[in-house]
Amino acid sequence: MNTSLLLPAALLLATPTFAQSGHQGHDMHAEKAEPSPPPPATDPHAGHDMGGTKAQPVAEERAAEAVDPHAGHDMSSMQDETAATDDVGNTPAPAPPADHAADAIFGADIMAKSRKELAYEVGGMGYSLVTIDLLEVGFQKGRESYRFEGEAFTGGNINRFGVKFEGEGAFGERIDDLELQALYSRAIAPYWNLQAGVRYDIKPDPSRTYLVAGVEGIAPYWFKVNAAGFVSNKGEFRARVEASYDQRITQSLILQPRIEANIAFQDIRAIGVGSGLTDFEAGLRLRYEIEQEIAPYIGVEWRKQTGATARYSRLAGEDPETISVVAGIRIWF
Repeated sequence: MNTSLLLPAALLLATPTFAQSGHQGHDMHAEKAEPSPPPPATDPHAGHDMGGTKAQPVAEERAAEAVDPHAGHDMSSMQDETAATDDVGNTPAPAPPADHAADAIFGADIMAKSRKELAYEVGGMGYSLVTIDLLEVGFQKGRESYRFEGEAFTGGNINRFGVKFEGEGAFGERIDDLELQALYSRAIAPYWNLQAGVRYDIKPDPSRTYLVAGVEGIAPYWFKVNAAGFVSNKGEFRARVEASYDQRITQSLILQPRIEANIAFQDIRAIGVGSGLTDFEAGLRLRYEIEQEIAPYIGVEWRKQTGATARYSRLAGEDPETISVVAGIRIWF
């Protein structure tokens, strides 16, 4: 009977249904004695058996790398590079190369000529310009007058030679004033030139010759300024200051205020000039640039002689103060 009972029991244990039924009847004390802790959620090896002795050092190493990305790296070479870069800027710059690579291909003589031509074309070239700023007719109290003023020069950006000219008079009469200046101009700043030369007054009689020294340039806010002093062959000292400003209303329409003042440091009775501020003028002209080189204009100008100069004008039968309506054209080429 014992043998007949053991055979069915052995068959029952061998069936899959019994194997999947769990561990009924088994002793689970051994499994509960050593429970394995769940792995971290971020561990890519969760659920794998990494060996009890190696798991803890690997986790600690990874935690250290998260804090310091260079942990465990050899930093000696990087420290040497950092020390080398600390000296940047303290050592003298290397000398510029004294040779030109193109000389080896085309020849030194040919390239020297080419470099000279290049320097000339990008800023060292010479040029010439003629400008007639005022060429106008004035109308005041039934008297019509004319006036012209301009300059011409030739040279480069640093050194120039030029001529300035101006004159005025009444129609049907002899010219009242005619002045010529021959000047050497030297650039002393990006917007300023120092000028020196000779001035010759053909009119009024008797004529005068002056030595000239002055400055010309662009003041802040784009005011064009010309200031000069004159010493005549008779030992007489005079000075002149001019200033103008181009206010663009449109690209072609330009309003120009302009002032001029003349000063004498002693009486010059022969030509009707008194000491001090001899005369002052202020004008306002509106011009339209048909082209940049051609611009007709209209405007108004006020002139006033002062002091002894005004007294000499009255004695000569002239009005020391006038207001004129003017019309003219500005040309340069």
